[in-house]
Amino acid sequence: MFLYNLTLQRASGITHAVHGNFSGSRSQELVVSRGRSLELLRPDPNTGKVHTILTTDIFGIVRSLMSFRLTGGSKDYIVVGSDSGRISILEYNAAKNQFDRIHLETFGKSGCRRIVPGQYLAIDPKGRAVMIGAVEKQKLVYILNRDGQARLTISSPLEAHKSNTLVYHVVGVDVGFENPLFACLEIDYE
Repeated sequence: MFLYNLTLQRASGITHAVHGNFSGSRSQELVVSRGRSLELLRPDPNTGKVHTILTTDIFGIVRSLMSFRLTGGSKDYIVVGSDSGRISILEYNAAKNQFDRIHLETFGKSGCRRIVPGQYLAIDPKGRAVMIGAVEKQKLVYILNRDGQARLTISSPLEAHKSNTLVYHVVGVDVGFENPLFACLEIDYE
């Protein structure tokens, strides 16, 4: 006996949405997560309708979604925190009409656990760092940069853990070109 699962109707509820210029064509686009899929949407200014450019299954649960642009860059990247225990950085490839994985960094166990980061994402407004946080205690900061061929590079994680705390939200603070700064809304439960 063999079991086969085929989804006949995709999820219609949007759990996360980010905007940016993902195709590099100087047009505003949206990336939304619907259950276990990511969609790239482009609004048509003439008709007022939103057209789906790309739909792709990710075979996991999207816990958080953010977009960022490196300083001096012409297109935006997508950061996905999922239940896989990894942080994924994606770039839209217009020639292939697909999301290309730029980086995939493992930081914890799989599953939606309270102490495994992935629930909260924050990006420095200048696109220099990303913080990924868990519901309880753990927060990691990755420094984003470019190499000699202008490709995106990501550093080893810097730990910003604080014991006995529950996190409600994380956000990147605009400090100009000073060191990246993140603000966390959290409560101490000791």
